Formats: sequence, C-alpha cells, structure tokens
Amino acid sequence: MRTRTATTVNGDKATSEEVWYRDGLRFRCTQCGNCCTGAPGAVWVTDDEIQTIAEHTGKSIGEMRLFHTRPIGNRVSLTEFANGDCTFFDGATRRCTIYSVRPSQCRTWPFWAGNVETPEAWTQTQVDCPGAGRGDFVPADEILRRLS
Repeated sequence: MRTRTATTVNGDKATSEEVWYRDGLRFRCTQCGNCCTGAPGAVWVTDDEIQTIAEHTGKSIGEMRLFHTRPIGNRVSLTEFANGDCTFFDGATRRCTIYSVRPSQCRTWPFWAGNVETPEAWTQTQVDCPGAGRGDFVPADEILRRLS
C-alpha cells in the first residue's frame, strides 16, 4: 500500500496516487552544470543556507550577502554572472563549487512543480537535464516531499 503524502502542486493538494508520476520517475545528477547556467533566474536562499555556504567557503556573512546574494521582493536569491551562470558555478570544471552545501532549491532539482506538472513538461526537462529520466528510481512520495 502506498503512503498518502499530501502536498501542494500548482495550488492544489495532491497525493502520490493522484499525480501522473504516481509510479515514480528516474533521476541521477550527472553534475553537468546545465541547471546552474543559462537564462537568468532566482535561486532562493534562506539565512541558514547563506550561513552554511559562508562557512563552507570561508567567507563572512557580509561578504556572502554582498557578492553572492541579491534581494528580490522580500526574498533573497543567489547572484549570477551576466551570462546567467550562478556565481558558484565553475565554468572551467562545469561543477558547482558549493555542491555539498547547495541550497534546497538546487537539491530538489529537477523535481520542481513546472518540471513535473505534466508528462510533456517532464519530457522537456529531460531535453535540458541529462540526468532526468535516467538513473535512480525516485518514488512519487519523495517527489512530492521535494515539491513541498
């Protein structure tokens, strides 16, 4: 019997039995860096995440906030270079320099609402992310947990 996990998907409560991916999906991060690069966006960070990243990088909280974050409304996002790459992305190695302490938003990729909203959205995600649709089996309950 499946565990019923309630969460919000596109504003509605959903359970693992109700989503199109109720049998789960496959994903294994290939650390290709595609999710760290490209079009500008927001990578939301909490104060605790900023503290953890600062400790990991040996930077002060002030330096972290000044050089690596920006306010957007009443939230805080990591900054990016002019080309859209995250400032913690190393273009030479195509690796995240804070991978072990990356923010929750990064940890939950590719299981974001827009990526799993429909089978077609998941297919498009697989075009951009070589680990999506391959590798480890991720049960629907875990996907819903990451979405919440």
